[in-house]
Amino acid sequence: MATLIHTLADHSDDVNYCAFSSSCLATCSLDKTIRVYSLNNFTELPYSPLKGHTYAVHCCCFSPSGHVLASCSTDGTTVVWDTRNGRMLAVLEQPSGSPVRVCRFSPESTYLVSGAADGSVVLWNMQSLKLYRSGNVKDGSLVACAFSPNGNFFVTGSSCGDLTFWDDKMRCLYNEKAHDLGVTCCDISSQPISDGEHGCRYFQMASCGQDNQIKLWLILFADFLGVELKYKCTLNGHSAPVLACAFSYDGQMLVSGSVDKCVIIYETSTGNTLHTLSQHTRYVTTCAFAPYSPLLATGSMDKTVNIWQFDLKQPCAESLGLRSKVLQKIEELRMTTISVSVTIPDEFLCPITRELMKDPVIAADGYSYEKEAMENWISTRRRSSPMTNLPLPSLMLTPNRTLKMAISRWLETQQKYS
Repeated sequence: MATLIHTLADHSDDVNYCAFSSSCLATCSLDKTIRVYSLNNFTELPYSPLKGHTYAVHCCCFSPSGHVLASCSTDGTTVVWDTRNGRMLAVLEQPSGSPVRVCRFSPESTYLVSGAADGSVVLWNMQSLKLYRSGNVKDGSLVACAFSPNGNFFVTGSSCGDLTFWDDKMRCLYNEKAHDLGVTCCDISSQPISDGEHGCRYFQMASCGQDNQIKLWLILFADFLGVELKYKCTLNGHSAPVLACAFSYDGQMLVSGSVDKCVIIYETSTGNTLHTLSQHTRYVTTCAFAPYSPLLATGSMDKTVNIWQFDLKQPCAESLGLRSKVLQKIEELRMTTISVSVTIPDEFLCPITRELMKDPVIAADGYSYEKEAMENWISTRRRSSPMTNLPLPSLMLTPNRTLKMAISRWLETQQKYS
């Protein structure tokens, strides 16, 4: 069950994008502003709205820590803001001066990507706030972008319908004609899945376009192989161009918004429709799931942002796996007084060392381990899983950033109540 719990109506023009951090929601609009709200009660933060762009703001995104917010605009700039006080940290000018349509942080906040209407794509170094590398897609405007969970690759989508894969040196690795009438949005799930054939661990990618379709893909990211892309299926729930799509943080759900004014939530494993939400009165331009709470935000040309809450007691939510268990444990810890002697949640312990993990990684068996412990396990020429004792189909280790953040939040909670 998805319940509408709040409507934000502060923008004076179309809402173009919305993005969550662990504690805030940011929205941006044709009215040239970015607004930032607290997730505690959906009140606007004291420094909001952020005013710095001279034309429409097309996209906004938080850094993984949530301490930095980026926004991009028709004015040809990407602005970097400090979310703790609203201070403008930098104005990054697209070299071509072309309107910037999309921006994204890499998973470790090393880079920020900005993509523009002339097809230019820039990789900014976030430590120096200087241009690192730049490139250009073959045709069309660059309108969509998503990073791989390891941060070594990213994909861009263009108005001519192409999905282009790049490495962190801005080398073009692969190009796929995905949507005949143009890509509008894309997203990559942070959770790996098995392809069921060869035991390989793939990441899910979703793309949507002007052809009314949402396509699901399987991607294998490997430093020595580059990118392998496999088409999975097409979701045909909308009757008009699909403008936005986003995975939930556990990868089990996908949300989309369309010119048909509807928001559809799918179960990614089956492609089945879980919910259809039709409260917006104009085109739905953006949608985003919150990382640490059962919330969904949808924005529209009707100038509003709707906040939806999910009932976590649904069958589909009960089977979300380790990530949901971790997030639920965090919420329980936040809502209760914790004694100093509380035991460490089992999900936070490395199966090999039985110690609290500092740098968790996901192995090919689907389990999370302390990176050093798993590397030592593999270095002894054991290609078997420490948990199942079955052969590992791959030795690739993927950082489990959600688990790492959950452990950090748990430790902060321990310090608060100690």
